[in-house]
Amino acid sequence: MKPTSEAAFETAISEVLLASGYTALDSGSYDRERTIFPEVVLEFIRVTQPPAWKKLEALHGAKTGERVLHDLCKWMDTYGSLATLRHGFKCYGRPLRVAFFKAAHGLNAELEARYAANRLGLTRQLHFSPKNEKSLDVTLSVNGIPLVTLELKNPLSGQNVEDAIKQYRHDRDPREKVFDFKKRTLVHFAVDTEAVHMTTRLAGTATHFLPFNKGCDGGAGNPPDTAGRNYRTAYLWEEVLQRDSLLDLLARFLHLQIDERITDDGKKVKKESMIFPRYHQLQAVRNLVAASAKEGTGNNYLIEHSAGSGKSNTIAWLAHRLSSLHNAKDERVFDSVIVVTDRLVLDKQLQDTIYQFEHRQGVVEKIEDDSKQLALALENAVPIIITTLQKFPFVSRQLLKLAEERGEKGSGRLATRNCAVIVDEAHSSQSGETATELKAVLGGDDLHTEAASQAQEEGVAHMEELFRSMAKRGKQANLSFFAFTATPKH
Repeated sequence: MKPTSEAAFETAISEVLLASGYTALDSGSYDRERTIFPEVVLEFIRVTQPPAWKKLEALHGAKTGERVLHDLCKWMDTYGSLATLRHGFKCYGRPLRVAFFKAAHGLNAELEARYAANRLGLTRQLHFSPKNEKSLDVTLSVNGIPLVTLELKNPLSGQNVEDAIKQYRHDRDPREKVFDFKKRTLVHFAVDTEAVHMTTRLAGTATHFLPFNKGCDGGAGNPPDTAGRNYRTAYLWEEVLQRDSLLDLLARFLHLQIDERITDDGKKVKKESMIFPRYHQLQAVRNLVAASAKEGTGNNYLIEHSAGSGKSNTIAWLAHRLSSLHNAKDERVFDSVIVVTDRLVLDKQLQDTIYQFEHRQGVVEKIEDDSKQLALALENAVPIIITTLQKFPFVSRQLLKLAEERGEKGSGRLATRNCAVIVDEAHSSQSGETATELKAVLGGDDLHTEAASQAQEEGVAHMEELFRSMAKRGKQANLSFFAFTATPKH
């Protein structure tokens, strides 16, 4: 039976999260001016980075904590909480971290220990303002930094998700530091027992909310609860906001999207948006990554993802995850991820998005020049390569030329490498001779050896024709295709 009050709803959510690894933090331990839980922040730094702390303590003595908190808040006010969580901040020139995220593989025991040290906090009825006693129903923090808020309504007590949205729009002043865009909290959920909506920027009555629902029978909303849970929206706290899931979202999904345009009078205008994945995007990426880790290479996946529902971001998230994916034996699954697209907007978006995650150059290479650039990128196993399908028919020729330039004997093919190929709008571009060329180039030595053996058995004179015919047939052991389309063709 469902509890009928909002407080009971809040209790039900809190109990699940506290049982999954969150720690209850009292509102009284929150610094309303700095908008952090200061003791939690300092304890995390002391425990996970003792050498850095001791050096700062030698400089500042009893004032070390105050110095660290001052520099942390100043850094977040400048660069934002998300960038600070990912890349740390500096105190008197010394780098400090306020979070450690899970490594792509389990080969580093020290990183695993630091990841385990992350302290996720849950605060009920957080009194957030230095000006009044208003409170947020549920606030989630990571190592003392508030990042997620929830306003809850229970239809059985006469209010629903629309009332929660109104509360955010009319009763949550975006000028309060805790709500200041990108500087502290990053996402806000309006929740009732039937539906969830979210926003990443509070802007008073102009606040724009998006549905964060699973969908039901091809339409909006959420399916009936068949798993014995009390609420249709339980996926939010039983899946999305679980400890590992939230840390994964912060490390590998959220990103600051910056759009620039020139106004009619010639001025450059910059617009920033914090992108949080919709539920269908999150599930698509996580399901594809899990399947690839379990099944390895040699598989084809078709993803129906309609235009206008964030497909470019889904492709960017998937490319980044696949590029660093390791299997259960801690072996890298893919040597390179190749994104095949004709959309210029995706090129920049991929590069900008992935740079926020990696914070280093060289992870993504856009093939802007010719097939020689593509051939070099493939040879060097660049982690993520963005190209058009039309460049592949000329790659074999370029691989031969590169071998000749080095004084080597070339075959026009790459040595066997495991590749993930993400195809945008697959129904229009994955078929035909150019797709065969792509498979032929990436097929590697195994496909060529198989073709040579079959040619000898059958007495075929032109082995290259057989090789291309085999490439055309479909699956190849070293390639996985991830085809995005709005109109699947089976």
